[in-house]
Amino acid sequence: MRAAVIPASDAPPVCRDHPDPAPRHGELLVEVLAAGLHHLTRAKANGSHYSSGGGYPLVPGVDGVVRDEEGNLRYVVMDDTPLGTFAERTLIDPRRSVILPGGIDPVRIAAAMNPAMSSWVALRRRVGFHAGRRVLVLGATGNAGRMAVQIAKLFGAAQVIAAGRDTTRLKALTALGADETITYDQIGRAADVDVVIDYVWGEPAAGAMIPLLTARADRTAPLDWIQIGSIAGATAPIPSAALRSARLQIVGSGIGSVPARDFLAELPELASAVATGAIDVRARAVPLAQVAQAWTAETDDRIVLVP
Repeated sequence: MRAAVIPASDAPPVCRDHPDPAPRHGELLVEVLAAGLHHLTRAKANGSHYSSGGGYPLVPGVDGVVRDEEGNLRYVVMDDTPLGTFAERTLIDPRRSVILPGGIDPVRIAAAMNPAMSSWVALRRRVGFHAGRRVLVLGATGNAGRMAVQIAKLFGAAQVIAAGRDTTRLKALTALGADETITYDQIGRAADVDVVIDYVWGEPAAGAMIPLLTARADRTAPLDWIQIGSIAGATAPIPSAALRSARLQIVGSGIGSVPARDFLAELPELASAVATGAIDVRARAVPLAQVAQAWTAETDDRIVLVP
């Protein structure tokens, strides 16, 4: 079969012949129909993500839409394995998959599930979110951020404020449910939100905390700050006053802080929301043979590799 193979952490993937996988106890041999090229995929492959296994060579791909031997379409989340979904066939643990309804678009599902899962699971499993709460999304112009805007609205948020640097991209978010768009230097306008979904971290997040907290009408009102991504930096110099002067709770949401069973429990409803069009998806299908070019491509669409 053909597969994308990464020989070392500093090497790009190369599409080449690869031995066919042989199922072991409990595994299913499946045909890969579509696999998203996510930030997580790159980070795990180059060893920079905290959950990276570190073994090479490897076939990347953390999730995807596959067809099993009975003809069922499944969305699967891969366990730590050197054989991911960037291949014509792979091995899966069926317990880490959900059977999809007929008529779905595999490319759409593969593009959306990973970035959408970040905010979906954060709001469902990391904080006590309920309808009527107000949400600020930091890093709202990225793929996961624009989905977070939609998911917060889908869950009944009374107000969603989208924050980012690119004013042109921010304006487009009003059509997806953002009630207000702001740049980081306008962060005080979001002072009375109840939840922050943070894909930025680093200096921008730290710099936003004090203006946000000091402008709150009631500093004793709870503020849940959910740390999900770190596109602006892996560390943030959080002022001690941010933790003492307001009722701020900082929690992380990701692999480890959320049990695998909780991620899996959310998959059917999320897949249904994506399949029915409740979440807008930007996807671009790219042949597996072009994985090397796609690996470093800059695009607003989520690249999905197809056989």
